Amino acid sequence: MTETTEQLKASGRKSPEYHLVREAFGGLREALFRDAFAYRLLPPRAAEGRMARLLPKRIRAYAVWTPHALVIGAALITLFTAYQVGLGSGGIAHLLTGLIPATAVLMTLVRPVGAFWVSLASTPFTAVLGNTWDGWPWTPPAFFGHLVVMVVVAARTGPRTAAWMWLGTAAYGLVVEVGLNAPGYGGSDAPMMLFLSALGLLVTTVVHVRREAQREVTVQRTVTAIERDKRTLLEERTNIARELHDVVAHHMSVVAIQAEAAPYRVENPPPELEQAFVTIRENAVSALTELRRVLGVVRAEDYEAPDAPQPTLADLDRLLANVRDAGLTVDKVITGAARELPQGVELSAYRIVQEALSNSLRHAPGAAARVEVGHVLGGLGLRIVNGPATGLVKPSPGAGHGITGMRERVTMLNGEMTAEPAADGGYEVTVFLPVPLADRLDPAGEDA
Repeated sequence: MTETTEQLKASGRKSPEYHLVREAFGGLREALFRDAFAYRLLPPRAAEGRMARLLPKRIRAYAVWTPHALVIGAALITLFTAYQVGLGSGGIAHLLTGLIPATAVLMTLVRPVGAFWVSLASTPFTAVLGNTWDGWPWTPPAFFGHLVVMVVVAARTGPRTAAWMWLGTAAYGLVVEVGLNAPGYGGSDAPMMLFLSALGLLVTTVVHVRREAQREVTVQRTVTAIERDKRTLLEERTNIARELHDVVAHHMSVVAIQAEAAPYRVENPPPELEQAFVTIRENAVSALTELRRVLGVVRAEDYEAPDAPQPTLADLDRLLANVRDAGLTVDKVITGAARELPQGVELSAYRIVQEALSNSLRHAPGAAARVEVGHVLGGLGLRIVNGPATGLVKPSPGAGHGITGMRERVTMLNGEMTAEPAADGGYEVTVFLPVPLADRLDPAGEDA
């Protein structure tokens, strides 16, 4: 049930009309009165604008000062207008009729809202100094200058300030036209001022709103891209954790089994040794339990554990055969003494080669690729390079996960990686995975 005005007064509350008027005047105070003469230097425009890219490089650097040049040009036009119409009787009065509006125009570069008040307050003085009633209340230079001031201030502030400036100008024109009938009154230019200023402010507001919308879209796209990169990174780390689970679980299972069987391989083992192996087995089983619990956290609902063991570099030939069947010509070169490496390194190396070749299939259809595996003293080197795309098949865009996944695997192993375009127009991925001497295995699987 709606309360009446008497009921609102009786309860000590204000009416909705009161709050509406209060908000309106609060907006006026915020737009035109609060820090009206604060120093707000007009910054240079962005050098990456659409129009700036069309200019020659030699003058592109100066395009950032285009707004400043336009404002200075408008001030000069204001002075020239005062000179052309021949207002005043010469001397200082003749100079001030153009100088005051031009000063207000220049003020928009440093104190935009203050420039509006200077332009509006100086209008009657320039009219009196001009000694003419043919253009009342705005003389021609003041008319042009006030239009420029309102447009520039609206562009620098926003639609709310533009609306209040127009209302202030309309109120001033109404007061002058109704309350001040000047002698020899030849007609008011207030209607023309209100029409042209409304048109200019409308266009400026539309451009301002469109620019703000574009800026907001750019910010949202940036935030979305950052969030997408974070999600991609998290997904790749989760995939790596799932894959390495099998490797770690295998080693821990071997430790537990060997610890359980070790006492039976020694005749009459001392109790201390039996207890040590029991402790080793219990810790290994506990580690396996915790590992399965962690995998349950990172496992997706649709995740299925692989049936086969995780791949290693020994499975590289089968991978290359599948890639060749898909239409990619690929060669393999192995340098150095091939040896068995830790399973984490083998798995990561295999996945890096797999992802690099998949990228070649997507982004360079018809090209030839080359896989180089180098066994060196300090670890394992990989180089996967492909030529430019050939044929009629168009490259297909990817989700951007490939490079991220490769970098995560390399970072996990404290390795180094570069991925960049090749000189012939193709692409090259170079990886080095360090392997400490204690982690290398001989072909029999025993410590080197």
